[in-house]
Amino acid sequence: MKASGEQECHGGEIDGACKLGSGSEDLATAVVHYVAAAVTDRGRKRPSNEDAFGYSVEDGVYVVCDGMGGAAAGEIASSLAVDEVLRLLEGRNPGNGTLPDVAREAICAANEVIYTRAQRNQRLSGMGTTLVSLVVEERRVWVLNIGDSRCYRLRAGKLEQQTLDHSLVEEQVRMGRMSRSEAIRSPLRNVITRALGTQNRVTPDCFELQAEAGDLFLLCSDGLTRELADAVIEKILVVDQPLEDRCARLVEAANKAGGHDNITCILVQAVQ
Repeated sequence: MKASGEQECHGGEIDGACKLGSGSEDLATAVVHYVAAAVTDRGRKRPSNEDAFGYSVEDGVYVVCDGMGGAAAGEIASSLAVDEVLRLLEGRNPGNGTLPDVAREAICAANEVIYTRAQRNQRLSGMGTTLVSLVVEERRVWVLNIGDSRCYRLRAGKLEQQTLDHSLVEEQVRMGRMSRSEAIRSPLRNVITRALGTQNRVTPDCFELQAEAGDLFLLCSDGLTRELADAVIEKILVVDQPLEDRCARLVEAANKAGGHDNITCILVQAVQ
């Protein structure tokens, strides 16, 4: 992994523009910088950890992936995705394009790396991974995702999901064909409709936000969100503790709730 613990510093296929999310238009000129912490855990039921994460505070890039596939294929897919995205975004040349475009290109490149590896090795056939990434440029923040790994933002004590799951049940809920309670109980809740590496081309969602000082972003795999309701996550995050302590409390709570899957989270906070 690129980094773990808390840090501080100052400072493919392109398809459509990023969508402006629900963040307020904070036009203040005060510079914000970011601190981050992360943790990953195997959980209580799985024999191995197929999640992967990486981040670079200096380069403003944060990534969580949740791999899938037989044998060790899921672990390989998630690690390849994290490594490729970080490789292409760390130390990037600003003249190579806007940050969200470069991030999309990096994700598409990661898709190609995973897909090509699986095509060349039958034991890895069908491997893939979800991905959720946060990239920041001062107050401008972009969230990109594929699959059901999520990004949340905690602002003024209120937690809000910033991504849309690419899963069968969540898409049914958004179309009004399934209730939220039905989705939670559905045997199809693990079926995702978009993944990195399973097809030769992929398009991530991209959401643009404006960060305010104090905003706390959570990137996580579904091993966290399948065990903990958003209200429980919010209750843990609003407590004024070091970020690494809040990460640990999230994982502890998810394990106490069952720990049926691998659990990974990155917390990124904007501070002045």
